[in-house]
Amino acid sequence: MTETVKGPASYFPSIEKKYGRPITEWKELIHASPLTKHMELVAWLKTEHGLGHGHANALVAHTLAETASKDR
Repeated sequence: MTETVKGPASYFPSIEKKYGRPITEWKELIHASPLTKHMELVAWLKTEHGLGHGHANALVAHTLAETASKDR
């Protein structure tokens, strides 16, 4: 049986479909940005890349959480 994806990652298939870029590319853009705060990154993705709020928020939340877990 396949486990249902929950949380921010549940948005990933629709993000890839709607915006035409793989999630790894979005994460690379977030990491390359000089911005570090969650809402700054969300606003940047919305303004510069045309993402909707929910999609931008999901990408930033997942990327920052992933980064924080690697720093432990």
